[in-house]
Amino acid sequence: MAFAIMREEGVEKVTMRRLANELDTGPASIYVYVQNTAELHGALLDELLFGLVLPAEGADAQWRERLIELLESYTSLLFRYPSLARSVLTLRPSGANYLRLIETVLQLLQVGGVTGRRAAWGVDLLLQHATAMAAEQGTRSEEGDLDDGPQLQVMAIREADAEGYPGIDQVRDELFSGTGEQRMRWAFDAIIEGVAAVEPAA
Repeated sequence: MAFAIMREEGVEKVTMRRLANELDTGPASIYVYVQNTAELHGALLDELLFGLVLPAEGADAQWRERLIELLESYTSLLFRYPSLARSVLTLRPSGANYLRLIETVLQLLQVGGVTGRRAAWGVDLLLQHATAMAAEQGTRSEEGDLDDGPQLQVMAIREADAEGYPGIDQVRDELFSGTGEQRMRWAFDAIIEGVAAVEPAA
């Protein structure tokens, strides 16, 4: 029932009271299972993650590729539910399947020699980026690209004069190059590279 509401009206409409009404019961009966709406949204995410395919075993040298594939799968899953992705940005998911996702990311980082605080902070950064990307791109698709914002930005950058904006002029054609998939993979690869190389301050 909660999934049906989310698919048709967005996760914002999935509230304790709405779910109780749909189930023809009182809100008190829902509180037996979840304490508040945020926890309800977290439960929706966890149910979705049950179907997330974890990377198969592979050679240690393939850890980075396997990690990127996992992050792409997680992002693609949230692409289909942009309103949930927006909600997840402010949640601290705690379900068993989300913990399984964290555990798998940590294990892959550790195989690559990323341990301790770098791995602990890195998993947070990687999942945050994946969720934010899904929230942004999914929202654009949800709105049918009716917003003129991206087109206005493209026009402004293409018309920016070289003297006033020399940095833009040097990479003008590259600012919009590449496919969404190429950019997503590069972003994950760049973040992983940074996490592996930079030790957090004590």
